[in-house]
Amino acid sequence: MIKSGKVFKASDLSKNGEVFHKLNPPARLSVFGEPVAHSASPSMQNAALRENGHAFQYVRILVSSKDLPQSLLRLPDAGFIGTNLTVPHKQAALPLMDRVSKEAKLMGAINTVAVQEGKLSGYNTDGPGFAAAVHDEFGIRLGDMRVMILGGAGGAGRAICVQCATAGCPVILVANRTAGKADVLASELRKALGANVSAVTMKHEDLMKTVPTVDLVVNATTLGMRETDPSPLPDDLLHCDQYVYDTVYSGGLSNLRRQADSAGAKNANGFSMLLHQGALAYEIWFGKPAPLETMRTGLKLASED
Repeated sequence: MIKSGKVFKASDLSKNGEVFHKLNPPARLSVFGEPVAHSASPSMQNAALRENGHAFQYVRILVSSKDLPQSLLRLPDAGFIGTNLTVPHKQAALPLMDRVSKEAKLMGAINTVAVQEGKLSGYNTDGPGFAAAVHDEFGIRLGDMRVMILGGAGGAGRAICVQCATAGCPVILVANRTAGKADVLASELRKALGANVSAVTMKHEDLMKTVPTVDLVVNATTLGMRETDPSPLPDDLLHCDQYVYDTVYSGGLSNLRRQADSAGAKNANGFSMLLHQGALAYEIWFGKPAPLETMRTGLKLASED
């Protein structure tokens, strides 16, 4: 379980970020979110910063939706190199950037901001991080899998859908509570990448027909962040030849993973995706490979505290 850590406020970015300059060491990287106290990103990023001799730190900043535009604009004057973005900011931040990578445009969201020559550049490392995590956890190539993404029409789910399409997955099913959003995304990916993408609802009868037909089930909903959350799937749909990747990493065993265990399906939580997307963010900020194993150790220590 990740314990809540020190959290700063959006208002701390005012006055050229003097609050962050007074820290020892000063803060020059961060994660914006609401909530954000649970984020394990500081543990892995600070481990990487220490490993490579950087005399500054990475912190959590609680930023509401209404404070997001001003908080982003304040980053350069506050001396920040960049920030990560988590719920609910990944889509809202995209139009606030001065530059956006091609991949992020297609994914419709960003999770990494780099301050470059006083301008804000947006990137999305969720998709590539997910592909690396699947290989890391299961030893399989994403492009060989028939995949269903639960909650695939928004945020990290959309990024995963785009990554699956880019990787050449033979079947991609986008499952969403709102059928219209899933239909729009499926149509976009068919046109842009020629991918075999279909939309399904998360109604019981639709899931009963589709879940048993895929190789990899991905939970990109927020269900599982709290111990009391139900699984996004009904019981008895998974089977032993499947893989289940739950992007939630808040600690403990989610109800979805309990279902996977009961069915004999290999499964993993979102720590490996967090690790790999974080390593890619580090490479964007510093232009060199991240110390991956050091970051992995930092995450493990955070989960054991």
